[in-house]
Amino acid sequence: MRTTPGTGRAAPTNRRITSYDVARAAGVSRSAVSLVLNGRADGVISAENQHAVRAAAKRLGYRPNRVARSLRDRRTHLLGVVTDVTSGPYGGGMITGATIRAAESDHLLLVMDARGRQQDEEAIGALLARQVDGLIIAPGSLCEWRLGEAFGQVPGILLDATDPDGRATCVVSDEVGGGHAATRLLLDAGHRDIALLTGLPAQVATGRRLAGHELAMSEVGGACRVITCGWDIDDGLREGARLLDGPDRPTGIVCANDRVAAGVMLAAARAGVDVPGELSVVGYDDDPSIAAQLDLSTIGLPHRAMGERAVELLLAAIAGQRLEPGELLVPAPVVERGSVRAR
Repeated sequence: MRTTPGTGRAAPTNRRITSYDVARAAGVSRSAVSLVLNGRADGVISAENQHAVRAAAKRLGYRPNRVARSLRDRRTHLLGVVTDVTSGPYGGGMITGATIRAAESDHLLLVMDARGRQQDEEAIGALLARQVDGLIIAPGSLCEWRLGEAFGQVPGILLDATDPDGRATCVVSDEVGGGHAATRLLLDAGHRDIALLTGLPAQVATGRRLAGHELAMSEVGGACRVITCGWDIDDGLREGARLLDGPDRPTGIVCANDRVAAGVMLAAARAGVDVPGELSVVGYDDDPSIAAQLDLSTIGLPHRAMGERAVELLLAAIAGQRLEPGELLVPAPVVERGSVRAR
């Protein structure tokens, strides 16, 4: 070991740690190191040796030479994401899931926050100029998105968006299943006089959740009582007050989202109607700033799982697997709390 003159201490070195150093420290071959650190060791390298390689790489501070890797396999290992929402409980969940899944396969996300179709196309062009291996378009709320000319230059996925032309692979929440599950929460608790407060018709999710509600009611031969409401607390307060003041007050209300449910619960409190004793309420979204605080039964949005699944599909496409056009539905989780009581 080289020492600093007059001190007897080891001199600092700036030599780059290589895969050879990792292999020697782990007692394996360099090819084994490559297989382990590139995620291709299962079934080839023993679990013991995989652990030894990862431990040695961490101890030595080894960082793969990404430039050399890119030259070798002609990929940048970058995935481009164009989104309208880069933070918050919903869009942020998609980005988090996508980031984690990409990192597990040694890929990085380049995320561009774009608002409006023209900006989306410009962002796609900017990402392609950086030679990303694949693209994800994530508008941030379920909507229709027509493919532009630039989209097909590399493998691409629509995330929380649908292609009206049916050409793209789309990863979306199962909104029909979610609407069905929300209504089944009340039906399974014995409720039959149920009102549905829907969101605005222009939103894709509104029609799909309504279809799920209608399916659930048909399963018990029940009539649908549907009221166009909106998405905000004031909308729920207004329509909730009308329902509770009427002569045919329902015993259960399914709401367009958790904000509407909060408005309905406020209307119930003002009218002296006990929730869940006299009225059961179900929301949608599992909004972290509302649902748990109100002990609200609701349907969650699987945004993190959607982000993970989109990256899995994209990586498979980059590896040569064909992307099938159409929608891949991610189940919406049921979150049961205390706002529903059996009849």
